[in-house]
Amino acid sequence: MLSRAVSTLFYFYYLLIILRIFLTWIPSIDWMSQPFAGIRSVTDPFLNIFRGVIPPIGMLDISPILAIILLQILQGIIVGWLNSLGL
Repeated sequence: MLSRAVSTLFYFYYLLIILRIFLTWIPSIDWMSQPFAGIRSVTDPFLNIFRGVIPPIGMLDISPILAIILLQILQGIIVGWLNSLGL
């Protein structure tokens, strides 16, 4: 039961990162207004970890790709561990 809830949280975070990617393609978005500021405040701290390691290549920011890959690895480890505990 707990493993399913954790897996769902990971899924929603994936969706927020993907939404953040698509929203960056719209230049007229005011990132200081809601709900965009909320999305940014939830996703940017995690994405900034990767932006600090690998800077954008031209106009292409690959930090979300790396973030999603790491999230998938973490999800597999954490959910697998919770399943092994019967949670």
